[in-house]
Amino acid sequence: MKVDAEVALASPAEAASLAAKAEEYGFDCLWVNETKHDPFIQIALAAGSTRNIELGTSIALAFTRSPTTIAYTAWDLQNVSKGRFVLGLGSQVKGHIERRFGLKWEPPAPKMKDVVLALRSVWGSWQTGSRLDYNGRFFHLNLMTPFFDPGPIEHPAIPVYIAAVSEGMCRAGGMVADGIHVHPLHTVKYLREVIRPAIAEGASRASRKKEDITVAASVFSAVGENESEIEAVKETLRQQIAFYASTRSYKKVLELHGWGDVGEKLRSLSLKGEWASMAREVTDGMLEEFVVRGTWSEIGRIVDKKYAGLVDRVRMYLPFDGDEKWRTLVEGFRA
Repeated sequence: MKVDAEVALASPAEAASLAAKAEEYGFDCLWVNETKHDPFIQIALAAGSTRNIELGTSIALAFTRSPTTIAYTAWDLQNVSKGRFVLGLGSQVKGHIERRFGLKWEPPAPKMKDVVLALRSVWGSWQTGSRLDYNGRFFHLNLMTPFFDPGPIEHPAIPVYIAAVSEGMCRAGGMVADGIHVHPLHTVKYLREVIRPAIAEGASRASRKKEDITVAASVFSAVGENESEIEAVKETLRQQIAFYASTRSYKKVLELHGWGDVGEKLRSLSLKGEWASMAREVTDGMLEEFVVRGTWSEIGRIVDKKYAGLVDRVRMYLPFDGDEKWRTLVEGFRA
């Protein structure tokens, strides 16, 4: 199991120094997200300050960009990082696509599959000089003149991960992706009974091996130096879980455990703007399923015990800040 770190930056200018720290501490990959800042700028800055660590997006938004636009950016980042870039893509939810970006919402799993296949067609045309001719359900690409062709690079095989919660998106990932980003609002039961079988089904449909798809999980983690610090983080996560659980995208995770009524109540509270009272709906029993807890030195052993055989790489759902305590965490994983 690989151990990764993820940053949530106040400014993209922090990316270079934090990436260097993550590499120094021995993390396998540093992931950046797309919330308040462009993830690709963060990757470019991180590439310049590191030599060995993988650098990936978890995630960049796929449906707000054309496949060709994503292809250009990923091609350049793979080149400047000397083959260390992992392109993680996510769909976002309907409300954000329509109301934050002003774009049309379309069936997410089929469209994500189309994005990935279109990307690979564009990259293939650049690397081999073959004619671009991609015809999918959502995208039709058949124009690539020499003036707009950046040409081949040393490391053309760019891994593509997709964020998946639903069975449909997991199947799509099994069919076309190199990896799956598992949202932190998951449980071991959901991984075992929903995510892994759906990936395997998708892989089988495409005559692929399920082992060829990397499963990368972000894990809600209550970590601290002592019990009081751990409890404080756990209460913060209770609020975060309430926020995610109020979204219909994660309804099936809750229903699998018989918590569908909790999800409906949380959604109702969110629509009323009663954010402060939502955390009270998340029970201790729910926290036990969603959260790992422990000190910085023991959390690696705890996560390994919980996720062995279910995921291939893991990262704490905590923003990496470069503090020395993260070195302790990595050492615990390696041990």
